[in-house]
Amino acid sequence: MMLLIDAGNTRIKWALVDDDAALGAWRSEGAGLHADLDLLAPEWATSGCTRALVSNVAGPVLGARIAAALPADVQVEWFASTLERAGLRNGYREPGRLGCDRFAAAIGAHALAPHQDLIVATCGTATTVDAVRADALFVGGMILPGLALMASSLARNTAQLPQVAAGRATAPLFGDNTDDAIAAGCLSAQAGAIERAVTGLGAQACIVSGGAAASIAPALKVAHVVVDNIVLVGLHAAATWKGKDTRC
Repeated sequence: MMLLIDAGNTRIKWALVDDDAALGAWRSEGAGLHADLDLLAPEWATSGCTRALVSNVAGPVLGARIAAALPADVQVEWFASTLERAGLRNGYREPGRLGCDRFAAAIGAHALAPHQDLIVATCGTATTVDAVRADALFVGGMILPGLALMASSLARNTAQLPQVAAGRATAPLFGDNTDDAIAAGCLSAQAGAIERAVTGLGAQACIVSGGAAASIAPALKVAHVVVDNIVLVGLHAAATWKGKDTRC
């Protein structure tokens, strides 16, 4: 039994998977805020897992808390971006500086849509939009403020603009009131970045994931599929890969 953990900037997502399970076929899964980590420890302790693969972009303090929450006898690997993993080559100028969650998401997307030029967009606290070529090369991508962060930055840094709730229903393209205008602008920026990436790569596939995917995906004018927890899918693919990789 294997435990997969995706520790993002806001939440911790996890999945428990049998060693021979199909990609993305979880035995159980869950999520919680960083503050809720202590509530996850009892569930992990009784899970029966023998190994864990952890992606952590939230820093060493949270990493230490995750390590303390894991059962003492579990073999832990801290997932990192390398030159190659699970058959995907890392084309970042400095491969090790690519966010490990982005690399895992790209691995997951490539595993779900092999032999295709694809875009994978992960829409969370930040939105990342990354390109993977059909020949299994991670090309690079974009990082922009996430939907909620865009809205909150307007409210925080302007004198008269209100705070607009993230995840509200899709606004008209041209808002006739300030709330709708802000929502339309933030949503258009997110969708526009993804659409521009798809067009620029000439992608045959576009995978959208993350907490804000349900809000952003309906605004897209390009073909796409929404996949829950693409980082966990990528961790699963990396953990079960049978080929040989260059990991440095």
